Amino acid sequence: MAHEDTFVMVKPDGVRRRLVGEVLSRFEAKGLDLHRLEMVLPDRATATAHYAEHEGKPFYDGLIDFIASGPVVVMHWSGESAVTVARALVGATDPAVALPGTIRGDFGLEVGENIVHGSDSPASAARELGLWFG
Repeated sequence: MAHEDTFVMVKPDGVRRRLVGEVLSRFEAKGLDLHRLEMVLPDRATATAHYAEHEGKPFYDGLIDFIASGPVVVMHWSGESAVTVARALVGATDPAVALPGTIRGDFGLEVGENIVHGSDSPASAARELGLWFG
């Protein structure tokens, strides 16, 4: 196993529903180390850079509108296999099929508002950490 850094974001729906503490506690309980946490209101430029790989897809404009619709909490976590561990905690993108015990499985309501984002690879984590934390 490799020590990794990863990026996690509580999306506007998770902040609105007051699930930030729940998300934090699950990552801490798993044993990952929190290095940085900020609550920010994303501007459109940051939102479009974050989701650049989805540009041109039918859901893209709605996704950008959603992420820029309210505050998000961005976090830098690390630990052994942190990317894989974080993705397992987050659960499947579609909350309807996310397993119980995952954040999306327990709290997500729909694909478009699924509480949390987690980097899908070490390369994505590096890019996203650089984007959100400079």
